Amino acid sequence: MRHRVARLSIRARLMLVGLAGVAGALVIGGVLLYAVLTASLGRSLEGTARASAQQVALLVDSGRMPDPVPVSGSQVVQVIDAAGRVVTGSVTADRLTALVTPDELRRALAGLQVVVPGSRSGLSGRLQVVAVPAGPAHAYSVVAAAPTADVEQSTRTLRTLLLWIFPLLLAVLALIAWRVIGAALAPVEALRRGAARIDESSSESERLPVPPTSDEVSALATTLNAMLDRITVARRKQRAFVADAAHELRSPLASMRTQLEVAQRLGEGGDLPADLLGDVDRLTTLVDDLLLLARADDAATNRQSSAVDVAELLSEVVGRYRGARVPVRVAPGVVGRDMQTWARRGELVRALTNLVDNAVRHARTGVVLDAAAVGHQVEVTVSDDGHGIGTQDRERVFDRFTRLDEARDRDSGGSGLGLPITRALLRRNGGDVRLEDAAPGLRAVVRLPTEG
Repeated sequence: MRHRVARLSIRARLMLVGLAGVAGALVIGGVLLYAVLTASLGRSLEGTARASAQQVALLVDSGRMPDPVPVSGSQVVQVIDAAGRVVTGSVTADRLTALVTPDELRRALAGLQVVVPGSRSGLSGRLQVVAVPAGPAHAYSVVAAAPTADVEQSTRTLRTLLLWIFPLLLAVLALIAWRVIGAALAPVEALRRGAARIDESSSESERLPVPPTSDEVSALATTLNAMLDRITVARRKQRAFVADAAHELRSPLASMRTQLEVAQRLGEGGDLPADLLGDVDRLTTLVDDLLLLARADDAATNRQSSAVDVAELLSEVVGRYRGARVPVRVAPGVVGRDMQTWARRGELVRALTNLVDNAVRHARTGVVLDAAAVGHQVEVTVSDDGHGIGTQDRERVFDRFTRLDEARDRDSGGSGLGLPITRALLRRNGGDVRLEDAAPGLRAVVRLPTEG
């Protein structure tokens, strides 16, 4: 039970705790009300009967014993002698049989509560009996009985009302509590939604909403925004470091490449290792990728987007792979379609080129580029018929410097920055990329916006 409650939301738990408290208070209050009202009606009924019995006892004490005995309402009054015989009574009383037994009479005279069946007097329901002594030396007993039907009906009505009103009242209180607690937790939900929106593609100036109150939630939002400010400063320093390091490395790498090419052509410096220039090229590419990734993460370097014809863009990308290991082609019917996206053309070319590079590296027989309009977006796909990527790794490959085991060979695998650069460039242009199973092979699905 504790684990089930723990899985509930704070809103639901607060409502349950509040309803439990209110239900307990209502039950206690209802029980007390029922008990007090029942006791009060019983005492009132007993007091009325006792008053009638005392009035008749005064008549008997004065030597006047009226026949019949005057009573009010539906009361039943009998005057009984010491032998238990009925001396006189009210019109509704039996003149032959006493209303109470000797034992019940002794209890009534002692002040104890006595209730007898109404059938003894020809009435339905029950009768509450009161007895008082009367006459010289208490030779007589005046017995007065009042029907309890009205009291019992009142208590039944009250019990029924309580059983119906309590659930309805709890339901209304639950609805009110749900709305009130929801309103109280609305700032927390706004913080949650704001935190969910903030990711690596969000603007550095985006912050969590701060409620216009001076409570704990407002203090929490202010503290979280201060933390985001510190994270933003740290990210800027990290990007600046990567960009500066990459920029500083480009010049010595270019110089090294030039000197190696000159030495190779002129034959100076002896025999050079065969893969030395390849290592320099790979290191140069890595530095360029780091610099591009740092700039892609920096929103301050954003340039104005423009309309880009998607079919023309795909044809341009495919034209770069005429001598590739496997054929790279555009799907039939794409050329001529009127599909446009708003983005930075150079960045789209680089993003699609990275995807095609990966597809060519792993394809068996060919790579196909396709495009279609999907709602308010353009969907571009890059499909290959290679070995594909497992479902558990399709999101992990977008992490920086991530290479799967089968692609760790330096000659066949990339630096692990191609897909991260692709996602960073696409998100900076309002799009995104995901990987799907092409059965066989892998399909990279790119979503691009149709409006700027």
